[in-house]
This record gives sequence, C-alpha cells and structure tokens, in this order.
Amino acid sequence: MNEPEHQNPDPRANVLGVGVSAINPEVALARIARALESKTKGYICVTGVHGVSEAQNDPSFRTILNHAFLNTPDGIPTVWVGRLQGFRTMDRVYGPDLMLSVCRFSVERGYTHFLYGGAEGVAAELQRQLETRFPGIKIVGTYTPPFRPLNAAESEDWIRRVAAVKPDIVWVGLSTPKQEKFMAEYWRKLDTTLMFGVGAAFDFHAGRVRQSPRWMQRSGLEWLFRLGCEPRRLWRRYLKNNPLFLLRLLGQLTGLRRYPLD
Repeated sequence: MNEPEHQNPDPRANVLGVGVSAINPEVALARIARALESKTKGYICVTGVHGVSEAQNDPSFRTILNHAFLNTPDGIPTVWVGRLQGFRTMDRVYGPDLMLSVCRFSVERGYTHFLYGGAEGVAAELQRQLETRFPGIKIVGTYTPPFRPLNAAESEDWIRRVAAVKPDIVWVGLSTPKQEKFMAEYWRKLDTTLMFGVGAAFDFHAGRVRQSPRWMQRSGLEWLFRLGCEPRRLWRRYLKNNPLFLLRLLGQLTGLRRYPLD
C-alpha cells in the first residue's frame, strides 16, 4: 500500500489551531474514493467543538488531528469558522452520514469493512443493520474492545484479525479522543487502507441511541438534543466546553489570541 507524502492534502480552516478540512460531503467522498482506489493509507477524523476543545489541552491530540488524511468538519460551528476564513463551499461532513455514504458506494466497488468499537453487542447489531440497509455490503469482521487500551496480547490478536481478512476500511466507534489516538497508533500497523473514527455513529446506526432532528443538526443545536438524551454523561462536555470554545474563538477572530497550525 502507498502512504502519501503529506497526510493532509486538502486546504484547512484554522479552528483554534486545529486544521479542519475545508470540504463538503461530495469532496470528502471523492477523496476517499481516490484513496481506496490507489490504496493510499491514512486515517480520517470527524471533528466538532468537542474535538477542538479537547485539543486545546492535549498537544499530542492536536497533532493527530492535524496529520489526519481528512479531518472533516463534523460540527456546524467548525463550518461557520471555515466560511469566515474564506472557504465558501465548506459544509458539514457529519460522521454518521459519512459512514452511510461510504457504505453505499462501497457496495458498487466491492470494498470490505471491519467494525471496531461500541459496547458489547453494538458492533454485531450494527453489522446486521448495515447489511439490511445496503444489500451486498461486505463486512468481514467485528471487534468489541475492552474499556481500556489494548494490552500487548490483545493488540497482537487485533492486528492478526485484521491481517486475516484485509479490510479496505476499518470503522472505529470509540469516544473522542480515544478513537483518534487509537487510529494514530494503528493505521500503519494494520493491513487496511483507511480508518474512520466515527464515534456515536455506531450507536445511532445500531439503533441504540436516537439522532437529533435534521433541523437541529443544521442549526448547530444537536448538542442540546444529545444533552437532553444523556445529561449525566454529556453535561460536562457541553456545558463546560461549549462556552470555552466560544471564548477562545472570539479571541482568535479578534486577533487577541493566535492559534498556529502544527
């Protein structure tokens, strides 16, 4: 397989020092298709306010985002920032929608998938749902990891499992920043082309968690819907990170703070 000289060939908006790909769904799918056809290895992140906020306190995580093959604008606020920076055609590339688009076009091309992540039973249910939704899709394996980093034996077993089936795509459904750090650790070690970190898409498409209405997704209010559904798990993420993001962004936009890209 080929590895690109530059992991991030697309122009990027600077969102608090995080390079968010200045793309839209059509451009994202075209670049993914070219990478799969040429077997150009890499990992793809989907980043919204939560990911950008996590990167402020974790330089290593920011570097991972900035060196992704694509770091898609998963949240509407990242799209707004990009458009303010002159990227007029930039639009949201939402992880759950991207997953469905890639699955749909992979049926025509015969690309294969591996599902890694989720709680017990989620990956298996996701496989069933995707096979029902996309007849002919080739899902060659699932793996439910423990709620901790893999130990040495588990890591070797995971690499062997992937090598045995050689999937074109590995979907990773962990939380941010766990999934991005996982992909950064394994994308060179695995016999696969592209890794996608899509987080809650596993639970959404497996039918475990409800998605917000489209109007809330498009208006930047998805966080409010998710907070209402899972307040105990998500209150800190949204009620702390969102105001901090706005304050930092105000500093960037007014020139009071500089956030250079790595």
